[in-house]
Amino acid sequence: MDIARTSSGKTHRDENFPVASFLIAPRHRAPILAFYDFVRAADDIADHPTLGAQEKLDLLDALDDALMGKAEEDTQVARRLRDACRERGLDPQHARDLIAAFKRDVTQLRYRDWDDLIDYCRYSAMPVGRFVCDVHGEDRGRVWAANDALCAALQVINHLQDCGKDYRSLDRVYLPQDSLAAHGAAVEMLAQDKAPATLLAAIRELNDKTARLLDQSRCFADLIDDARLAMEVGAIQTLAEHLVARIAVADPLSDKVHDGKLGFALRGAIGAIGALLRRISRPRAASPAIPGTRQ
Repeated sequence: MDIARTSSGKTHRDENFPVASFLIAPRHRAPILAFYDFVRAADDIADHPTLGAQEKLDLLDALDDALMGKAEEDTQVARRLRDACRERGLDPQHARDLIAAFKRDVTQLRYRDWDDLIDYCRYSAMPVGRFVCDVHGEDRGRVWAANDALCAALQVINHLQDCGKDYRSLDRVYLPQDSLAAHGAAVEMLAQDKAPATLLAAIRELNDKTARLLDQSRCFADLIDDARLAMEVGAIQTLAEHLVARIAVADPLSDKVHDGKLGFALRGAIGAIGALLRRISRPRAASPAIPGTRQ
C-alpha cells in the first residue's frame, strides 16, 4: 500500500487547533503524533481528489488491517501507532473509529439532522480527544463526556467554516438537511461566492448549537489531572469559543474565519493561562452529565 501517493503533505502544524503542542509533556507527544500521522494518512485517502470510492474504501481497509497487524503489506504510520499502543497499553479502537468515519466520508455525502451529524462526530472527532486522555491516564468516567462535547464542537466548527470548500471540491455537505430546509436554503447555495440570507440563517442556527456544546465542555480543563494537558485543553476551548463568536457574524463563503498566527497564539495563551490559574485557585470541578454524548 503506497501511502505516499495519497498524502496531502499536511502535518499537525497545519491544523486549526493545537496538536501535541509544547504544552504536552515530551513523554506523551510521541504516541499522540503517531496517532495523528495515522489519522492524517487515512484522512488524505478519504479526501483524495482522483481516487474512486471503492479504491478509497479498499485503502482504508488495508490501513486498518495494518494497524491490527493483519495486513500482507505493513505501513510506517500503522506500525508506529501499533507499537505505541502496545508499549503504552492504549486502545487502537480510537484510531479504528476514525477509519469508520473516513469510510462514511466516502459513502455518505449528506446528513439528515443534528443527531445524524453528532453521530458522525462520535467517530470522526470524539476518539481523538479520548485517545489523548488515555495517553495521559485520565479517568474516562470523569473526562470523556466533556471531551466529547468539545471534540464535537471542534468538528462542527470546521464543517461550518469549510462548508463551501467541502461542497465544491468533494460534494460533501455536513450542514444537516433539515436545518437547510427549515430556513429555505438549498445545498447549491454553497457554490456561491457569498451566502444568501437563508443559508446564513441555517449556518447561524448550527453555530448556536455548537456554542451550546462549548458551554458543556467549558469545565473540561478543570476535570483533568495532568496540568499541561489541562492548559492545552484550556487553549483549545478559548480558540473554539472565539471561532464560534466569529462565525456568528461572518459569512464562511466569503470571509476569513480564522485569525492569523499571532492572534491564534495569543488567544491560545490566554486560554492556557486561564486554565492554570483556575487550577491553582480552586479544586477541580465535578464531572457533568452531558446529554447527547455516549461513553
